Amino acid sequence: MIGMQSDGIHQMTNNSILKCDAETQQKYMYGNIVLAGGSSMFTGFAERMYKEITALAPSTCKVKIIAPPERKYSAWIGGSILASLSTFRDTCISKQEYEEFGTSIVQRKCLV
Repeated sequence: MIGMQSDGIHQMTNNSILKCDAETQQKYMYGNIVLAGGSSMFTGFAERMYKEITALAPSTCKVKIIAPPERKYSAWIGGSILASLSTFRDTCISKQEYEEFGTSIVQRKCLV
C-alpha cells in the first residue's frame, strides 16, 4: 500500500451513496451510515466522519453516523449471522464456478 493514492473513507462512503438514486440518498443513506470494524474505534473517528460527510453531502440531507459500541466485532458478528442462515450454502461460490463464470457469478448467486 506504500505509495498508493486512494480516496479517504469519507470520500469512498460518499461515492457509494451517490450511486443510489437521489430519493434513496436523501431519505435513507446519509442518515444511516454505520461504522464497523476495529479501525472505526480510533478516538474521534465518528466525529471526523460526520464532519467530512456533512461537507460532501447535499445541504438538504441529514447526516447521521451510527457508531455502535460493539462495532469492533461487527464484521465477525455479521459473518456469523450470515453463516447460520439456511440459505448460506446457496450463496457460496466454488473455485470452479468462479473460474467458469468470473465475477458475474457473484451477481447470479448473491445479489438476486
